[in-house]
Amino acid sequence: MVDSRSATLGDDSTAIMIRRLWKFNGGVHPPQHKIESTNDAVTTGTLPKRLTLPLHQHIGEAADPVVKVGDKVLKGQLIARATGYVSSPVHAPSSGTIVDIDEYPIPHPSGLNAQCIVIDTDGLDEWADHTPVENFRELSPSALRNTIREAGIVGLGGAGFPSYIKLNPGHDKGIKTLILNGVECEPYITCDDMLMRERPKHIVEGLRIARHALHAEECIIAIEDNKPEAFKSLTAAASKHDYIHVVQVPTLYPQGSEKQLVKVLTGKEVPSNGLCLHVGVVGINVGTTAAIYRAICLGEPLISRFMTVTGNAILKPRNFEVLIGTSMDHLLEQCSGGEPHYDKLIMGGPMMGFALHSSRLPVIKTTNCVLALSTVSEPPATVMPCIRCGACADACPVNLLPQQLYWYSSNKDLEKTQEYNLFDCIECGCCSYVCPSKIPLVQYYRYAKGDIWIKEREKEKADLARQRFESREVRIIRRKAEHGARRKKKKERLQGKTATAQRDNKKAQIDEAIKRVSERRDKAVERANEMRGKIPSPENENKTDDSNSKQP
Repeated sequence: MVDSRSATLGDDSTAIMIRRLWKFNGGVHPPQHKIESTNDAVTTGTLPKRLTLPLHQHIGEAADPVVKVGDKVLKGQLIARATGYVSSPVHAPSSGTIVDIDEYPIPHPSGLNAQCIVIDTDGLDEWADHTPVENFRELSPSALRNTIREAGIVGLGGAGFPSYIKLNPGHDKGIKTLILNGVECEPYITCDDMLMRERPKHIVEGLRIARHALHAEECIIAIEDNKPEAFKSLTAAASKHDYIHVVQVPTLYPQGSEKQLVKVLTGKEVPSNGLCLHVGVVGINVGTTAAIYRAICLGEPLISRFMTVTGNAILKPRNFEVLIGTSMDHLLEQCSGGEPHYDKLIMGGPMMGFALHSSRLPVIKTTNCVLALSTVSEPPATVMPCIRCGACADACPVNLLPQQLYWYSSNKDLEKTQEYNLFDCIECGCCSYVCPSKIPLVQYYRYAKGDIWIKEREKEKADLARQRFESREVRIIRRKAEHGARRKKKKERLQGKTATAQRDNKKAQIDEAIKRVSERRDKAVERANEMRGKIPSPENENKTDDSNSKQP
């Protein structure tokens, strides 16, 4: 527990709520390197000549194009629709012409290509028709979620989970606390800090919309104490709403991780393999709520975001409001006055980001930072054997045993890694940061996770093939049984017809025989009658003689 006080401090204009805070295990204090990119106000990125929009910028299924090459599109127009429940649509960030729909390089750890829609901008930046909602309280939570989904809003903190799903926990899960995450604990990244400084009202209004969709009892805005300007701005913007509490939390990495922030603010432990909503909490990034505000109150889909361009290889680090699909090298040139010279390019921060193989990659919805580093002056790290010091376990924020996970991952003992809760690892990099042997522990965990996922997919395919085979065998047996039953019925039917025919035939023969006998009898009687008529009887003979005697 960090602070057990609960009081309201401040003057008449602002009120600061001091809440009871808890502490999670571990955490580290890496160099912040944030002041370099916060000296200047946020700059609006210049309109690029070409925008490349990947169809998969979120967790879930990729969007499906609804345009074709040669189509003219307007700013904010839908160009790819969501294809499933966990999916998100894509909109045109500016007006122009669709010039290609094909696979292009995208910012992803794999370095592979993916399906993209390419737009050549016309420079007019002409908007499509869009209708804002005058009063969001008149909409039902379901209608709000549908509008948020149609706007293509996903989590802008880095995960990219479709926001309308997070705002729909289900009827059986009551949400008590809605946490707005403005911690931004990753070194170098300052886009959320600048957003909180410059657009606090957008954030607060978006938070109120999200609260209406969730029916949350209270809202907490969490900001690390190394962002005093952002804290002051949001405190002033939220002062009119007594259910919103703006809270400062101590600077500690990775406090911005959702489960750790829930523990700090509420004292609740999110269960292993569980979600925050299982303890009645939902967390949203400040950038996401600002996007929700624009979608509902302005009718604008998610087509731009704040992002940081920084690093020791950048001449003038700064934050941009940049259109989705803008090439990263377009931004790097604006910060360096030309083509920058760097040794390593990272999307995200130095702790949880991933290396990019090229600067000619598009900014996507989850791009919060591009970090250009020059490592010429740094000596290469030499990996040494593990000395079992236990520093990694002390630093782990989710109470794992990184040393054991390292041994089992390196030996490819995947069952053991799962016994030690490998998938609870948030890949924050604290263990690698404190390791005196410079072992890239997180890389081993990522490899093990990937291997397990591959084996699980293979197992699913094998199970599916086995189920299909078993189903086929059942169908064959059933068809044989049905065929046999049909043959039996047909045989019985034929046998029944044969027996009936035999009975009918026999009866016909008997009737025929009776008829013949009857006919023969009738003929015999007729013949007998005929013969009786031809042979005179004695009486007739006497009568004849008498008649003859009377003749003269």
